[in-house]
Amino acid sequence: MKYFKISVVVCALLTLFPLKQLAQNAIKIDINAIVSGADGAPIQGAVVYCKPDDVSATTGADGAFAISASLNAPLTVNAIGFKTKAVAAVPDLKNITLEEDIETVQVAFRKVKKSDLLVGVSSVNVKEIIKKNFSTYSLDGMSALTNSSNWGNGSYLLLVDGVPRASGNVNMDEVDQVSFLKGASAVALYGSRAAKGVVYITTKRGEANTQEISVRANTGMNFPKAYPKYLGSAEYMTLYNEARVNDGLTPLYSDESIYHHASGENPFRYPDVDFFSSDYLKKAYNYTVVSTEVKGGGERARYYSNFGFANSGGLLNFGEAIENSGNNRFNVRGNIDVDLNDYLSCYVDANVIFYTGRGVNANYWAESATLRPNRFSPLVPIDMIEADDASSNDFVKNSNYIIDGKYMLGGSSLHQTNPFAAIYAGGYNRYNSRQFQFKTGVNADLNNVLEGLSFNTMIAVDYSNTYSLAYNYQYAVYEPTWSNYQGGDLIASLTKYGKDATSGNQNVSGSWYSQTIALSGQFNYLRSFNDVHNVSGTLVAAGFQVGESGIYHKTANANMGLQLGYNFMNKYYFDFSGALIHSAKMPENNRKAFSPTVSLGWRLSEEAFMDNVSAIDDLKLSVSAGIIHTDLDVANYYMYQGYYTYKDAGYYGWKDGTGVQSFDRRLGSNPNMKFPKREEISLGLDGSFFNRLITLNGSLFATRTTGNLVQSYVDYPSYFSTGYPQYSEVPYVNYNDDQRIGADFYVTLNKKIGQVDWSLGVSGMVFDSEALKRSENYEFEYQNDAGKPLDALWGLKSDGFFKDADDIAASDYQTFGQVKPGDIKYIDQNNDGLIDSKDAVYLGKAGWYGSPFSMGVNLTVKWKNFTFFAMGTGRYGAHAFKSGSYYWVDGDDKYSEVVRDRWTEQTKDSAKYPRLTTLTSDNNFRNSDFWLYSTDRFDLEKVQVTYKLPQSLLSRTFISDMDVYVAGYDLLTIAPEREILERNVGSAPQTRFYNVGLKATF
Repeated sequence: MKYFKISVVVCALLTLFPLKQLAQNAIKIDINAIVSGADGAPIQGAVVYCKPDDVSATTGADGAFAISASLNAPLTVNAIGFKTKAVAAVPDLKNITLEEDIETVQVAFRKVKKSDLLVGVSSVNVKEIIKKNFSTYSLDGMSALTNSSNWGNGSYLLLVDGVPRASGNVNMDEVDQVSFLKGASAVALYGSRAAKGVVYITTKRGEANTQEISVRANTGMNFPKAYPKYLGSAEYMTLYNEARVNDGLTPLYSDESIYHHASGENPFRYPDVDFFSSDYLKKAYNYTVVSTEVKGGGERARYYSNFGFANSGGLLNFGEAIENSGNNRFNVRGNIDVDLNDYLSCYVDANVIFYTGRGVNANYWAESATLRPNRFSPLVPIDMIEADDASSNDFVKNSNYIIDGKYMLGGSSLHQTNPFAAIYAGGYNRYNSRQFQFKTGVNADLNNVLEGLSFNTMIAVDYSNTYSLAYNYQYAVYEPTWSNYQGGDLIASLTKYGKDATSGNQNVSGSWYSQTIALSGQFNYLRSFNDVHNVSGTLVAAGFQVGESGIYHKTANANMGLQLGYNFMNKYYFDFSGALIHSAKMPENNRKAFSPTVSLGWRLSEEAFMDNVSAIDDLKLSVSAGIIHTDLDVANYYMYQGYYTYKDAGYYGWKDGTGVQSFDRRLGSNPNMKFPKREEISLGLDGSFFNRLITLNGSLFATRTTGNLVQSYVDYPSYFSTGYPQYSEVPYVNYNDDQRIGADFYVTLNKKIGQVDWSLGVSGMVFDSEALKRSENYEFEYQNDAGKPLDALWGLKSDGFFKDADDIAASDYQTFGQVKPGDIKYIDQNNDGLIDSKDAVYLGKAGWYGSPFSMGVNLTVKWKNFTFFAMGTGRYGAHAFKSGSYYWVDGDDKYSEVVRDRWTEQTKDSAKYPRLTTLTSDNNFRNSDFWLYSTDRFDLEKVQVTYKLPQSLLSRTFISDMDVYVAGYDLLTIAPEREILERNVGSAPQTRFYNVGLKATF
């Protein structure tokens, strides 16, 4: 945004009118100016009303206005499109200076004053937020800072400066603003690929007549929240024996062996391997970020640059992982704006990211979930090998890998490769990612042709590639045979598996690249007639194409869009936005469609009947309706085209009399396939109350997605498709319909109490979805997906455990394999005497498209030079299944702590877990309400305390400003199932991060 200043001098004496009386009056300043954004998008000047509460500083949460003054001194007003109700006789004031910085929000292909936004758009001023809330991730905490949900529509289109890019391509300190375009009218101009919403990240730009350098340094430690809790060797062996007895088998482990494993007397002979012990892991690892910003320029040219470096360590603390664990990221961004003359300007943006990940050739965390603790010792002590065992001592002499001069690599015939040996001797790898992003554009002022007319064009080219370089070493492991001599353990012999081999060759793998090309051209019309009739219009042609290695068809989006807007005295609003889209996924006769939307707005606070309502500063209602055609859920190209393949040459295959292979039909044709549609109506409310004590932005939405593609087998005879041999005449048709209904809001409360400024923001979304129409023909109505939520969880209803054989005999027959006492008993839903898949019922919502209720909260407290900031998020009403080998333990799975509550004859009345088995338990381990748990949670995501050094300390230095701060991330989770939610199984643990930082400006 280009900032400007307007000075207004009104001659009078403050002493003739006490400043305190301004609370009952207003200052009205007419601003007749047009400002252009950095990308050339026009911004209309505003009529700004400011009403101070008192002589002290008063600042809204969004920086809407600030007033500071004292008697007989100049009064400075920083206003951003603020409006109050009372416009009474304006007192004469002396030396009033208005510094006007109109806050605008990036929407589709243009910027709009925040006060003029209609339903379906919200934004976060990241440039201001980061002053009290440092983070590196560009979208960190957005759900706590505004109503950022995309109304449950699923994945959104993410744009960085108008180009499809990943959120990780930009750090938070490079970001100026993040816009959330949720409503159909807000996304229409972007065409098909934006049908589920748009998140638009705008990066910072240079400012005229400034020269500023700032350096930020941060360092902190990540501490694991929790590790999986697996049983030790002795307890595992004991319970495994119990499982075998349950299966009618003899115990595998002797009492003597179990005793030795429990005693810990010789962990090399009787191992008890704990993947999460301090033998292998650090308590924490470091994360450090340093960045430098340089911005400035003059009236003709402005620049912004950012240089950043980040380094992250790892938890593994042995072998190659000590030196080869962690990541480095280096980025350079440069944004340049140049006014070539009074009518023509251009910009050039470039960004380069180098990312390197260091790792070992083993998946330690995945192995931690499967490798049982008693199977082998990771290390074999050399000093316990019998001295006269020549063969074993030769192994020692010839080994390439003697660990710490004392150990050989351990293993067994079943574990000839294992994560411990691989981390010590398997080599290491480097993951490399290189990204180059370039964007340039030209802006032309065409006022000489038509007042209010301008033209912008843009082209962007991004290139990204990744690959891995690895040194893959071979290694031998050794399995000891133990003997006991005179009460002491010795290794009688070693069995070798594998061989040591270090080729020195570097292997390249995982090569991947992508290229994005985006371009657009647009005419803009923006004009105000007599400060009453405000007209806007945009005609745009835009498209992008993303190509990836190994994928034949590129992801493409092409459309022409038209936006027409009008508002009367900032009171009545009209907006039409629509796009003509094209998609090669559709049949040739249906590859184009038009997506229209209409929005209306009404600022009630401007009406005469609201003049006496002193509590309302500003109140605007808006309504929007639209239809968006999209191919986002069209999974593949040519889905409209039926095809054949060679017939299976196996048992069912045959050839005709000429010896030519015959064909099978795989898909029927549908030349009339059409775009699925998003049909939506939404209502919006924006307001501020009690002299901006409270501000509110909220919306109600109802969306239907119609015509989703499906093979509707129920509409065809059964012989039109077969399983084996595979055959189908059934085409894809536009059939399934979905519905999403809900409301979202963001409320702020701003109040100064004494010397303390308080600001509280609360966001939330209430959401429900329904499958309106499905191609289904189940025998029982309760089985239908139609009428259920889109994220429905299905499973059996449980009825406790079978108590004994008589209970099994008296119960309905369960078809999921043999059952025994201690197995889960299920309820027969259709009364057919069988428990099978027909008895699965709806159990709850998964929250895949948004929890039934989600919320966020942020709190800012300012006192003198201290700023306290905290934010948290909550999600309520969704559920999930306990699954995976941590909970579903059978066969030779590793045992976790959950099996301690197993069913036995002694615990049959209190057990919380089924009986143990070494066989496959299809009956117990399937989705049912037995395994269902609530995912309700509230997370304290961030707390930061910032101290701004007084200017008295910096006045004699070259530093103009300095902040120091301490922060904690992911500090607390309040949830009924907190341990489950905080525990990762088979992957690196979740962490809490504690950070200290400093930012200095020169």
